[in-house]
Amino acid sequence: MDRDRKSDGDRTRLVVIDVPFDDAAIQGVLHLPDQPKAGLALTHGAGGNANSPMLRLVAERLGMRGVAVLRYNLPFRVKRASGPPSRSAAGVDRAGIATAVELVRSYVTGPVLVGGHSYGGRQASMLAADQSTVADGLVLFSYPLHPPGKPERARTEHLPAIAIPSLFVHGDRDPFGSLAELHAATELIPARVRLLEVAQAGHDLGGGKKPHIADDAVDAIVDMFGIG
Repeated sequence: MDRDRKSDGDRTRLVVIDVPFDDAAIQGVLHLPDQPKAGLALTHGAGGNANSPMLRLVAERLGMRGVAVLRYNLPFRVKRASGPPSRSAAGVDRAGIATAVELVRSYVTGPVLVGGHSYGGRQASMLAADQSTVADGLVLFSYPLHPPGKPERARTEHLPAIAIPSLFVHGDRDPFGSLAELHAATELIPARVRLLEVAQAGHDLGGGKKPHIADDAVDAIVDMFGIG
């Protein structure tokens, strides 16, 4: 189900999205340019939601560049307004991501990307590893490579199975993985990879208070995935 809400300027409509799909329901807002060149299904981290300032900034900036962006709540966030996701329900969240990608694909004819911040990005990457044709590229903000202070628990098992181009946006002060650690991890991915290093930024990438980070990320997305 969707319905128009308003415009955020630059001829981009905001479409409220509500997909009541069993346990894998998603809710969010689609930033829809007049003639989208590409699309991105973008979701939040374990402690956030679709209204994260960073997600909003990225969606608005990409909309101005002709990219339709669905920023949406994962199924666990649809079920409850706060609290972390359940490890046992991660598969349901990935099903929600797949639903979001298909919804974006119904609005655009160009490439469709999938990604998210932290937990959301990790689940998107796991979905891409399991289903190589789910999307045309990955956009991962602050990939949670390991729990803070526990580098021995690296979340890299699925990386060698990722077969689509992947963009990582990562701060140099992120306790979930250093830039050096992430560089080493991305070498496991057989597809094309780019790591956009963000100076003086932690896991929240400025929390929306540093617009230049969103601008740099958008430039990298447009460049890497050939959106012109």
